Amino acid sequence: MSDRLVIFDTTLRDGEQAPGIALSPDDKVAIAKQLARLRVDVIEAGFAASSPGDREAVRRIAAQVRGPVIASLARTVPDDIDRAADALAEAERYRIHVFTSTSPIHMEQMLRKTPEEVIASIREGVSRARSYVDDVEFSPQDATRSDPDFVVEACRVAVAAGATTINIPDTVGYAMPADFVALMERVYADVRGGNEDIIVSTHCHDDLGLAVANSLSAIHAGARQIEGAINGIGERAGNTSTEEIIMAIKTRQDYFNVEIQADTTEIFETSRLVSRLTGYPVQFNKAVVGRNAFAHESGIHQHGVLKNRETYEIMDPGDVGQESQLVLGKHSGRAAFADALDKLGVELDDVEFARAFDRFKELADRKGEIGETGLRAIIEVETGHPSDVVQLVGLHLSGGDRETPVATVRVTRGGEPFETTAEGDGMVNAAFVALQDAFGFPATLLDYRVNPFTSGADAMAEVNVIIQIGPATYSGRGISTDVVEGSARAFVSALNKALADRNGAATGAEA
Repeated sequence: MSDRLVIFDTTLRDGEQAPGIALSPDDKVAIAKQLARLRVDVIEAGFAASSPGDREAVRRIAAQVRGPVIASLARTVPDDIDRAADALAEAERYRIHVFTSTSPIHMEQMLRKTPEEVIASIREGVSRARSYVDDVEFSPQDATRSDPDFVVEACRVAVAAGATTINIPDTVGYAMPADFVALMERVYADVRGGNEDIIVSTHCHDDLGLAVANSLSAIHAGARQIEGAINGIGERAGNTSTEEIIMAIKTRQDYFNVEIQADTTEIFETSRLVSRLTGYPVQFNKAVVGRNAFAHESGIHQHGVLKNRETYEIMDPGDVGQESQLVLGKHSGRAAFADALDKLGVELDDVEFARAFDRFKELADRKGEIGETGLRAIIEVETGHPSDVVQLVGLHLSGGDRETPVATVRVTRGGEPFETTAEGDGMVNAAFVALQDAFGFPATLLDYRVNPFTSGADAMAEVNVIIQIGPATYSGRGISTDVVEGSARAFVSALNKALADRNGAATGAEA
């Protein structure tokens, strides 16, 4: 390793600017403390001049959080800089981050200043910040839509006035990696030059989905600070994701050849805290911290991961505080199913395994994902009665509303296919009547209960029934994403117990 890369986290400043997020000072302190545990280098705690709440949050973070440098944003306006310095006064180490716009559209439409006036404000603003602290950062806002010559001039003026970090923002996510690298190389050569005390930085937005790519590309152009936010939150489409930068550097140290000090095991906890306090959910397929980041459903992938995790995982989930997951779904194979049974401590013979696996695949086709509760139910129902001689093959329902409900059931009886049709007071009753015909004897339904044990529109339901045949009663249990089908399976389970009793009695009489 030859160089150190500074991780500058702006979750509490630019990240909070995402629509709908309004963190309280207590929330900000909690996140800042977690960022310190993550060991980022710089925490941009807020924009002290923007509101009393932001100023209070910056003040409290400066007083309570130790380890990272604490920064506050400020325009090149004396009052902004003075308020930032005041809010940061109790920090162990602090930075004032001064910015102004340099693109023609910003200077004309927002600042209403000439380029010469902008240059003067940079000189005055950075000088004022430097009168408070040696650590001053300057950003030419909207740099990627600015004249490169003017960006270089603005940055040189900032360095001459005392700036120690020059940050190049892709404020609206406009840059392409090759163009951004070219701009960064020019800033590195023409602004930093041989001054090793100057750090060149990036701050990229994700409007075109290129924030992380642009930021990482800039490292080879000399950037030694990357600014980002946890979970990539921020204005519009958000910022560079801090956690993605950290793990890209850690995973591909051979490529980037820079060092970072972050404690990666704190990444997942940091992500979840930010998500909870901001109310912004983490998308399932989000790199590094998403629910599916280390989840595998494909049978081929699951088989590979069971053999060797590195077949399909380039990062160790434990390194970010996550765990690998073999998700049991419609694409899962026998290897993953067997592994899940092993983790549950379930042992099945070949016949039981085949029956349970077939039922699992049937349900997974409808539900998509089967969790531990559903898996246990499948095993109990499909392997609990190996002596079953009647199997439910299919169920067709018709009628309803003003028409009489009709159920057609297809079963195998002693290995032979058999089909019966019956009417009933409702769909469940029609299925019950048809199954009595299929088994060849009548029964009375004494108790019927439905218990959903997963949530959602595709929830799996457990149906429990008790039937009476003569003086004897029998219980049955069935599971399905369809209540009527689950009921039919429960009826088959109970009727098979009755059939087994009848067969046993007949055998005893013959003996």
